[in-house]
Amino acid sequence: MRGIVLAGGAGTRLHPMTMVASKQLQPVYDKPMIYYPLATLMLGGIREVLLISTPEDLPRFEELLGDGAQWGMKLSYAVQPEPKGLAQALIIAKEFLDGQPSCLILGDNIFYGRMGVDEIVRDFEAGAVGATVFGYPVQDPERYGIVELDTDGTVLSIEEKPAKPKTNLAIPGLYFYDKHAPEYASSLVPSSRGELEITDLNRVYLNAGTLSARRLGRGIAWLDSGTNESLLESANFIATVEKRQGLKIACPEEIAWRQGFITAEQLLATAQAMPRSPYREYCMSLLDD
Repeated sequence: MRGIVLAGGAGTRLHPMTMVASKQLQPVYDKPMIYYPLATLMLGGIREVLLISTPEDLPRFEELLGDGAQWGMKLSYAVQPEPKGLAQALIIAKEFLDGQPSCLILGDNIFYGRMGVDEIVRDFEAGAVGATVFGYPVQDPERYGIVELDTDGTVLSIEEKPAKPKTNLAIPGLYFYDKHAPEYASSLVPSSRGELEITDLNRVYLNAGTLSARRLGRGIAWLDSGTNESLLESANFIATVEKRQGLKIACPEEIAWRQGFITAEQLLATAQAMPRSPYREYCMSLLDD
């Protein structure tokens, strides 16, 4: 399975911070926002990732992340000329995916907790068909895409920002698709907003009877960092957990080492090349353990 990170958009809700750097390059406590979705993919065992962003911001992501070799990853980059919907990412990524299943994650979504991403990845790599999404309970479901499940977890319906939601289960920005997703995305008709909606893509799988959903429980945190308030909440959450545990969330160097993407020697070399900082000290301390 290959990963896609969609880090586009104008970030207007974070103006004026996004005048010189994209939303996904803003700090969430002690690291850039983009580290968090990348970490989710890495924890799922995904090592080949395409990052999609605007023509203006793409060079900044390349400067920050490079080719991913320092983490045992292979990072590629592609331009989204205009924000024409989340499903457009699958069309842009068609050549990159090369007939492989995909995991699409939004660049401003932060996940914390054991979600079983690695299990889903293994299922698709073993030949699973269809699409898989998550359902996360929220207090204001009318703001989100909503999934309705029956008692055994079968998806009954999905709706985009319904005025009268059937459930309180929002669909977070993390989606798993089989090899047919680029083809299905290309067949979509733009919505009234002129965008290819991810809900419409998910509905293609629903109508085919191949859309599944996993309900996320109490032990999972999903943070959308697209507004000033949610960005602050995310930073405070990360800071609280890290200070309490003495462990970092979404540290790519640590994840790469613990996942076996890089050796201890490679971790040491990467850490030694960093400027002196608490982040460098943390990476160095991993080898002491």
